[in-house]
Amino acid sequence: MTNPFLAPSPLPFGYPDFGAIREEHYLPAFTAGMAEQRAEVAAIADNPEPPTFENTIVAMERSGETLRRVSAVFFALVASTSTPKLREIEAEVAPQLAAHNDAIRLDPKLFARIDDLFQRRDELGLDEEELRLLERYHRDGVRAGARLAPEQQERLRELNAEISKLTTEFNSRLLAEANDSAVHVTDAAQLDGLSADAIAAAEKAAADRGLDGYLITLVLPTEQPVLASLTDRELRARVHQAALSRGLRGNEHDTREIVRRLAALRAERAALLGYPHHAAWVAEPFTAESVENIDAMLGKLAPVAAANARAEAEELSAAAGHPITAADRAFHAEQVRRERFAVDTDALRPYFELERVLHEGVFRAAGLLYGVTFAERDDLPRYHPDQRIFDVADEDGPLGLYVLDPYARASKRGGAWMNSFVTQSHLRGTRPVVLNTLNIPKPPDGEPTLLTLDNVRTLFHEFGHALHGLFSDVRFPTFAGTAVPRDFVEFPSQVNEMWLDHPAVLPHYAVHHETGEPLPAEIVEKLAAARRFGEGFATTEYLAAALLDQAWHRLGPDEVVEDVERFEEAAIAAAGLAVPTAPPRYRSTYFQHVFGGGYSAAYYSYIWSEVLDADTVEWFGERAGDLRAAGEEFRRKLLARGGAVDPMAAYRAFRGRDPQIEPLLVRRGLLA
Repeated sequence: MTNPFLAPSPLPFGYPDFGAIREEHYLPAFTAGMAEQRAEVAAIADNPEPPTFENTIVAMERSGETLRRVSAVFFALVASTSTPKLREIEAEVAPQLAAHNDAIRLDPKLFARIDDLFQRRDELGLDEEELRLLERYHRDGVRAGARLAPEQQERLRELNAEISKLTTEFNSRLLAEANDSAVHVTDAAQLDGLSADAIAAAEKAAADRGLDGYLITLVLPTEQPVLASLTDRELRARVHQAALSRGLRGNEHDTREIVRRLAALRAERAALLGYPHHAAWVAEPFTAESVENIDAMLGKLAPVAAANARAEAEELSAAAGHPITAADRAFHAEQVRRERFAVDTDALRPYFELERVLHEGVFRAAGLLYGVTFAERDDLPRYHPDQRIFDVADEDGPLGLYVLDPYARASKRGGAWMNSFVTQSHLRGTRPVVLNTLNIPKPPDGEPTLLTLDNVRTLFHEFGHALHGLFSDVRFPTFAGTAVPRDFVEFPSQVNEMWLDHPAVLPHYAVHHETGEPLPAEIVEKLAAARRFGEGFATTEYLAAALLDQAWHRLGPDEVVEDVERFEEAAIAAAGLAVPTAPPRYRSTYFQHVFGGGYSAAYYSYIWSEVLDADTVEWFGERAGDLRAAGEEFRRKLLARGGAVDPMAAYRAFRGRDPQIEPLLVRRGLLA
């Protein structure tokens, strides 16, 4: 059987041929792809001709096509449609890929050619994007250990392989633990407060696993959405405890030892590379540049946020008539919100039907701002029946494909994210194929998918990442789309959230799915008035996670953590964020961003990016009279440039000044 990864896909835009792809294709394709790229790199490194930008840097950009194809598909699917076989392949291939990347970055002959070009960079006549690419290759080589002694490089390879293996194992355990931790309910009366469609979804989830009754599945963060609606306090406590206990139950899915080991390995690697700790190594190439700058930002926010969260808890306790717990907070916050602002957010779900939100909300906003259109197609193969595929075009013609995978399932990890099956590059002649993956509970067949306000916000957010990928207009694949510093990548997606309640967008999608009535204007006004309600909690739970991440990754190589829970408690207390009703958004044992993803020492990125986001929302507000022109400027100066320009220089060129923090403080209720 021909392996579909060994040649470019024949489908439009290089969309993966899922009709031909089988699990048995992955390992041979990874093996062939790594061998192919090592041969290409060897040819570059051994080239007898003097190094030039074209025969070294451009040649590197062209290398690894097979590996790029199989990696893009495999890692998207192992997150969204995991199977035992895929997890087995991931465990086998992850350390191989780490070793493969090390072999390239630590190749002395290759780095000598890169270093030669770097030293002569002012003489080469390079344009801005070419010079930035050369500097990027040189910086990444140095940071990867290209200047270390051979015995140090050998240890570095060992560290990278073990880190890769453990992050893969963390994700595997977390998925299994999330499924095992779902709360089984046999008495329907306990589900009082949930909407009829939410109960139906819980019944379907139980049936899908061969259980009677109902199953409350868990989302990745600590606070579970159902806590805002359940009237049964005992069940709320069960659900909350199930969420908090993930990875801590002493079973085969326990992740504590992985957390401790990963922190230690990262600390050792940072020391080997000449940094005091992993957080310093991570911050250096980011827009933050140093942990001191990160501390300065978070330090401004933490004490005010914690004070607001404590005040909110006192207010909710008074309303409840008893001291509330973390499990109670969301429920009583919802009661107070309903009373104070006359808004029942759960009752709004009939106004947020998925199809209308997608077409008349998310797609409509993109059309108003950027002139893009979306046309669904059903002629391409899918990796799962829930998957949707859309052609994307603007006034100049086709842009690429947008893929949406909206529903939760047992084989999908929690959260929401964006992947690229294909990235844009003028060098390779490719256009983007991007994927948004969500975890919306799937209703029974024939029933509409009604979203919570948080679901709607998540869809707008992830679509912002998709636009970043779709609008990419760069020459080199290294810079395509979302290939920007981690503390900048959330900026475009957070900006896209502003269109959720924009007057040019909201009335078109917030329509009752049965009556056709629009969301009442007074409700819209009350939602706006209620926007800052609960921001003390939201900011505190986020900052607790961000500072917990920093604490783990500021350990030196000789600092040993004996007890994960005690370390976590001490770190949150030291940050001044020990608020009982606002536990961290992620505890260490299910902090997938940090111990299973790419956000180690970088979870601060969300609020760092939000400074730019809030400042940009203000900019759009000043240009409300011509959204199309404003959108085009934002697209051209920021979204299209990817990593081809310095992100903060691009921001200053766009905004005309440095970002200001005051709009963020006002938004989060941290400034009058």
